[in-house]
Amino acid sequence: MKPLSSRKLGRSLRIGVVGATGMVGQSFMETLEQRHFPVELLRPFASEASLGKQITLQGKSYSIEILRPGCFDSLDLVFFSSGDDISKEWAPQAVKSGAWAVDNSGAFRMNKEISLVVPEVNGHLLDFDQPMSKPQIIANPNCSTIQLVMALKPLQDKFGLEEVRVSSYQAVSGAGQPGYDELLSSSRAHLEGAPDSSAKKGVFPHSIAFNCIPQIGSFDDAGYCTEEVKIMKETQKILSAPELKVSAFTVRVPVTNSHAETAWVKVGQNVEREQIIAALKGFEGIEVQDQPKNSEYPLQSKASGQDPVYVGRIHRDLNDPKTWLMWIVADNVRKGAALNGLQIAERIFDIK
Repeated sequence: MKPLSSRKLGRSLRIGVVGATGMVGQSFMETLEQRHFPVELLRPFASEASLGKQITLQGKSYSIEILRPGCFDSLDLVFFSSGDDISKEWAPQAVKSGAWAVDNSGAFRMNKEISLVVPEVNGHLLDFDQPMSKPQIIANPNCSTIQLVMALKPLQDKFGLEEVRVSSYQAVSGAGQPGYDELLSSSRAHLEGAPDSSAKKGVFPHSIAFNCIPQIGSFDDAGYCTEEVKIMKETQKILSAPELKVSAFTVRVPVTNSHAETAWVKVGQNVEREQIIAALKGFEGIEVQDQPKNSEYPLQSKASGQDPVYVGRIHRDLNDPKTWLMWIVADNVRKGAALNGLQIAERIFDIK
């Protein structure tokens, strides 16, 4: 199939969404609607359990389909949000069918041959020189990585980076709809004095009701869980800084949506607070909320459903004048997944 031009599109796109009924898939649909993305045709894919269901987008209804050979034929773009195994098997097939594949799983993120993109940070990777670019897989980063690199990039550009330490406080929506449901059900059970079924078996290794769990994913022999390794390695790749020291500690918290992070960022020169704030304010997609004496700073509850990455509590480390502490908050399902994926597509196809 002849590849679609990635510049001056001039027509609407034929797109597929794998994992269309999941939490990220639904957010992708909402974002397509809100950003008036030019959709000619939608093919929503999900499991057999969703067959017979309908999805409405831009006034048209589409029936859920299941993945099968040839299902991506004639599509221009396929967005994947159904886990590593499905992406590994089906994303290459989408490309063979002539479609760009934007993958939200972790399957391809650390592949040296595949770009890992946050458009505001390293979107130049999508500015192809050839007017008829060949479709390929583009990896969408981990949600917690996206908001971190958004805050780091303007500081890297202005002052240089020497070291980053980050602790995350991640909402249950990061575990999908089952994680969201488990928080609600276990909290209800706790308040009613009923046995908490999630304490024995569930999405999380312990009950998440009124509880913080210092584990996201499985642990390696060095004591890091998979989420921490993702943040460290993906940050280095996205910032093109393989020697940057990045250390991460991740915690699941009983919050429905939006991730928060505390970061200690050591820049390459002595600067003033006003310079840090000016760099952040001048960066696309960042909103600074920093009046701590008035209790004004980013909140997970307020960030939910919003596009920006919010930064506040910006202050200097008393023991190191080059290190700055900050609080970074963003909707992990939106900017951390669906919106970032759609922004990738907008950059590929030059959609304003």
